[in-house]
Amino acid sequence: MASDASARIEGDALFLAGTLDRAAAVTLWPQLARQAGQLRRLDLHAVERVDSAGVALLAELAARLRGNGGGAITGTPARLDELRAAYRLSPSLDFNASTAGS
Repeated sequence: MASDASARIEGDALFLAGTLDRAAAVTLWPQLARQAGQLRRLDLHAVERVDSAGVALLAELAARLRGNGGGAITGTPARLDELRAAYRLSPSLDFNASTAGS
């Protein structure tokens, strides 16, 4: 199954586009894992939708951004809020999100 997802890095920002699904995670992860050390920002404005594998990819990237002293995430693709709530992730996609009040 081919992926229509793409990634480009400009400075300290990662711009993702297309559908972030299992195929995208498998395709993009090797490249992004090598380059994650320079990233501080994640732009999702051009992402059309995500599935659970896409959220896992985004959560790992977000953790690396936080480790680099960054963590800004912009854009909310279809299903992201729903999946964040299901996995109890914070808006910054942190797995250690508080569940108080839910």
